[in-house]
Amino acid sequence: MRNEQHRPLNAALDTVRNLGILAHVDAGKTTVTERILYATGTTHKRGEVHDGTTITDFDSQERDRGITIFAAAVSCTWAGHRINLIDTPGHVDFADEVERSLRVLDGAIAVFDAVAGVEPQSESVWRQADRHAVPRIAFVNKLDRAGADLDTAVASIRERLHTVPLVVQLPIGQEDRFRGVVDLLRMRALVWADDGDAYEETEVPAGLREEAGRRRRLLEEAVAELHPSALEEFCARSELSERTLAGALRDLTRTGEGVVVLCGSAYRNRGVEPLLEAVVAYLPSPADVPPVRGMLGEAVQERAADPAGPFAALAFKVNATATGRLTYLRVYSGTVGKGETVLDAGTRRSERVGRILRVQADRHVDVDTAVAGDIVAVIGPKTVRPGATLCAPGAPLVLEPPTVADPVVSVAVEARRSTDTERLMAALVRLAEEDPSLAVRTDSETGQTVLSGMGELHLEVAAEKIRRDHGLDVRVGRPQVAHRETLVRGVSGLVHRHVKQDGGAGQFAHVVLDVEPLEATGGDGGEGGEGAAEFAFRSAVVGGRVPQEYVRAVEAGCRDALAEGPLGGHPVTGVRVTLTDGATHPKDSSEMAFRTAGRFALREALRASAMVLLEPVVEVTVTVPDDAVGGVLGDLAARRGRVSGSTARAGAAVITATVPLAELFGYATRLRSRTQGRGTFTTRATGYAPAPAAVSGIA
Repeated sequence: MRNEQHRPLNAALDTVRNLGILAHVDAGKTTVTERILYATGTTHKRGEVHDGTTITDFDSQERDRGITIFAAAVSCTWAGHRINLIDTPGHVDFADEVERSLRVLDGAIAVFDAVAGVEPQSESVWRQADRHAVPRIAFVNKLDRAGADLDTAVASIRERLHTVPLVVQLPIGQEDRFRGVVDLLRMRALVWADDGDAYEETEVPAGLREEAGRRRRLLEEAVAELHPSALEEFCARSELSERTLAGALRDLTRTGEGVVVLCGSAYRNRGVEPLLEAVVAYLPSPADVPPVRGMLGEAVQERAADPAGPFAALAFKVNATATGRLTYLRVYSGTVGKGETVLDAGTRRSERVGRILRVQADRHVDVDTAVAGDIVAVIGPKTVRPGATLCAPGAPLVLEPPTVADPVVSVAVEARRSTDTERLMAALVRLAEEDPSLAVRTDSETGQTVLSGMGELHLEVAAEKIRRDHGLDVRVGRPQVAHRETLVRGVSGLVHRHVKQDGGAGQFAHVVLDVEPLEATGGDGGEGGEGAAEFAFRSAVVGGRVPQEYVRAVEAGCRDALAEGPLGGHPVTGVRVTLTDGATHPKDSSEMAFRTAGRFALREALRASAMVLLEPVVEVTVTVPDDAVGGVLGDLAARRGRVSGSTARAGAAVITATVPLAELFGYATRLRSRTQGRGTFTTRATGYAPAPAAVSGIA
């Protein structure tokens, strides 16, 4: 039944769950979040994405566009547990919001469309969660849709995510006749009323008993294969008790060896209560996760989730508004009260915590303290950036910040009125404070202000935010992609002597370099691919001809030279440099001289090498009606796209292709016109690939 309890929040660590909702765009993340808030009694009316009445999609652009753009935090209670929930974006352009959220979460619900199964961005966020070792349970949503099939969706989870799905429910009814589920642990049926506000627990329908028994057996066998204790009981009794099965599912979820799969229809409010029960039963509390690790000088230090320990928290999100800054924290250790002073460990600045807020999306409730395991927002810190560590002044610690992806698309931004130039710069700086994946710079050649981000939509949202929030009329140029340069063939034995005499102490450095493509000697990562290594340096100098401190200076100089390549001044990647020889002067050699020599030597080597220009490429998944496939394929070919697959799905075709990012600007409009508005597409960044006719500098 719907939980109507309004008991005080229990702050005990084992009754707290910090989790996120992860999925591909339009899989139903926000609807799942809204139904969780409704089922827990936090709200008394169901918010709808299409009506613009959701709690977590509160920004005007989110409601206009019908998608989640900004990660939103909410808190609710269920069965005596406090659930801190973050609804994350599903669009690839806002993957940095997902990354920062996953950094501070203990668990997650991965939502999948019962028709589409695992979609491109579903796979991307799953990999992000893998990197952070975040335990997950899966919820196959939209079982009421035409073409919905739980088994097909589960098969895609197994094949594309390379995990073991442990299905604990069996749907009752299909498509528009879907009305409930069979709980395979308790072998009971849960059937929802038409309005979805309540469910009835009954015996398993006679027509499903055999199938439910078969699936329970498959579940027991899958669990026994993965869990030693369960295997012992299964061998002894040829079955698993409900208690053993539940305990094994909890262990497998927390170790990541398996993923519990539930199903339902969030829109019709069917399956939400069992999902909440699974969150409490299987996902870890802050007390169940390993102690957080941070740096104290050169030493690694651990902090357990102990409210009595030294205070340590990570700032993962900042909202910089005209009325002040709201800093979102995950508290890992200790306790902080309002009015206390904390230390920004990175900048060594003291910050005062004026207010502490329990967050309900754009609504807040003041609290006096925040303890280990909490996710809260604070008002008071003035310079804290996302990724900063706040800690007790007497117990400093630097936690690892979330990684920030390099921007791939840039636009020139300028105010239409010259009198607004300073206001525009202030607005851009505030945007970059909120979103680390946005970068602002001034082009040294043109004098233009350049805004860089993760995609066309990302920059559109940023520009619209400037217009709406700051009242500025801005002009935005055509997007430009961020290119890279890499080696095709290097040079060996390049000699460079840096000698400078201008009175007083001189400068002398002599270096000999071999320069070659990184992958040619076993480097990790393919050509420009995602996750490829960018630079490797080693010294092969024998006999101490170049002291170690000068070797480090040569490496630093080489890194300086990689900032601008010979083809177009783009960053250089995929380079291995070996220092093979060198010489010093007893008086004139210095670290500065060898750093300068390394910089000029590598620049000279790159000019003498065969170089290639790299451009960012993305995997595009296009869903179009069958009668529009030919035109869409022709358009993709004209955009230099390479089709990698095509599948049929309920009267539509799903086409997968790899396309240069620069060729996709304006593609949404073109696709709508070719398909009479019936076509959709999504993208996923895959790395870099050689641009056509870009080879230069053949040695």
